[in-house]
Amino acid sequence: MKGKRPRAIIVEDDPDILLILRNTLEDAGFETSLAADGSTAMRRIESERPHVVLLDLMLPLMDGWSVLAELRDRPDAPRVVVCTARVSQVERDRAFEMGAVEYVTKPFDVDELVELMWDVVRREPAMDLEPAPPEAPPSGPAETVD
Repeated sequence: MKGKRPRAIIVEDDPDILLILRNTLEDAGFETSLAADGSTAMRRIESERPHVVLLDLMLPLMDGWSVLAELRDRPDAPRVVVCTARVSQVERDRAFEMGAVEYVTKPFDVDELVELMWDVVRREPAMDLEPAPPEAPPSGPAETVD
């Protein structure tokens, strides 16, 4: 019996990056849902129960720090991968203290991000997920997202 595809909510206010991330993760076998601000992200997390959230920190209405704070004490909270332009060690440490499981800085390599996202969902012990698609042979220089 085949497993299900992992669900990811992508929270990013830059529409170009949002589209790249959606296409990349869906091509890699994820079901995706999008949010351009933290308030929308929280509503989607509540209704869709994703396996993982890819979260920018600098967002309108409700920033990523507030999303992390809301999720921190929930036993059913999804795993959160922070993806941000903020590069300071202090902010990285704060994100981990608030419950993030990974921290990726922009610009990032999309192939490495896909691998990291699959690693994160595989950490969930009872997931019945489809295996990650086989790696495609390199087609040229790696795509980097700023």
